[in-house]
Amino acid sequence: MYIESAELTFYIPHANSLKDKRQICRSLIEKARQRFNASIAEIDTQDMHQTLTIGVAIVSGDIAHAQRSLDEIIRFMERNADAELTSVVS
Repeated sequence: MYIESAELTFYIPHANSLKDKRQICRSLIEKARQRFNASIAEIDTQDMHQTLTIGVAIVSGDIAHAQRSLDEIIRFMERNADAELTSVVS
């Protein structure tokens, strides 16, 4: 069993409140969950309204498959986020 994970940090310049941020967060996580079989959650910076930190985890029997899936999820989230991806820590 292989586990791949990443921490993605997004900057949301137009979020003026936590409500704005949470709407973007919920939308992004729901879109990714519908498309991929992965664990995805907001993991940090819950009280900062212009910074969103999301954790993604993949479990697979094949390390190459796990890494490809994680890379695909990161690209998907970067394209579909109403925010700027500023950091990826694997």
